[in-house]
Amino acid sequence: MAVRKRHHHLLAKLPKVRGRLSADVDLAKLTWFRVGGPAEVLFRPADEIDLMEFLKKLPKEVPVTILGVGSNTLVRDGGIPGVSIRLGAGFNNVTVTNQTVIAGAGIPNLKLSNVARDKSLTGMEFLSGIPGGLGGSIRMNAGAFDGEVKDLVENVRAITRSGERVSLSLEQLNFGYRQTDVAQELVFVEARLRGVIDDQDSIIKKMSKIQAERKISQPVKQPTGGSTFINPPGEAAWELIDRAGCRGLVRGEAQVSIKHCNFLINLGGATAADFEGLGEEVRRRVFDVTGTKLEWEIKRVGIHENGDFGEVGL
Repeated sequence: MAVRKRHHHLLAKLPKVRGRLSADVDLAKLTWFRVGGPAEVLFRPADEIDLMEFLKKLPKEVPVTILGVGSNTLVRDGGIPGVSIRLGAGFNNVTVTNQTVIAGAGIPNLKLSNVARDKSLTGMEFLSGIPGGLGGSIRMNAGAFDGEVKDLVENVRAITRSGERVSLSLEQLNFGYRQTDVAQELVFVEARLRGVIDDQDSIIKKMSKIQAERKISQPVKQPTGGSTFINPPGEAAWELIDRAGCRGLVRGEAQVSIKHCNFLINLGGATAADFEGLGEEVRRRVFDVTGTKLEWEIKRVGIHENGDFGEVGL
C-alpha cells in the first residue's frame, strides 16, 4: 500500500530534538505483520533525556503513540496521527551485577536472554522465544515456555506524557495475565530485573529447546505478529480456534496459520484491514461454536483507511 502523505505542518510545530523526527514514515516496514499506514511523525529519541525534554515541550493536543519493535502490533491502514515514539539504540543498554540486570526498554528479548546466559543467570531463557523488546514485554506481561515477565521485574523507570521521570515498583505495575495496570501514556525506558545463578550449560540447553519448539510449532519464517488472542481462563485460544474450524481460514491475503492457529500470517499482499477482519471473523466463529469470547492480544493502533478510530466486532 502506498504511503499517504499528510500533515507535514505538524513537524514544524514540534520541539527540537537530538534524536530523529521523521514525517510520513511507512510503518509497514517496521512491523512484523508488514502492513499498516504511515506515522504522521515518528520520533526516535537519542536517549532518555531527549525523550523527557521532547515530551515536556510537546503541545498537549498532539496525540502520542508508543511503538515497540512492532512484533505484536497491528497498525491500521490509515496510519497513526500525531507522534509515534520508537525507542532505539539509546535504550538498548544492559548491565549485570551479581544477579541483578539493569536493561533499557528497547533491548530485544533475544539479546537480553543471551546476556543473561553469558552471565550464567537463569530465569530469562523464555524471553529467547518471545519476539519483541523488553518494554513491550513488560507492558503486556509477556509469557511463554513456562515463564512470565512479572517473575523477573523488580522495578521499572518510565516517562510520563508531561516528560516527568517516575519509578514503578512491582506492586504499582500490578501485573495481570498479559497486562499491567498502569497508564498507557507511560513510556517504559529501563527496568531492574533479577535472575538466579545457575549452570551455564543447563541454561544453554533450555534456550536451545525453546528455539527448537518454536520452529516446530510456530510459523517463524512468515510475517506474523505472534499470538493473536489471549488464552481464556483454563483454555487455549488455538484449540478454540481449531474447534471452530478456522485453521487455514483466509481473508484477502491474511491467513490463520495452519501450523499454529493462534497466529495470523501475511501471505504476501495483506492489508491491516485483512488482518483485523480475519481476526474478528475468528472471534465470531469461536463465540458461535464455543460461547467463548476471545480477546485480542495483538495491539491494534491507528485509524482505518476511512479515517475512523472505532472498534469493530464483538
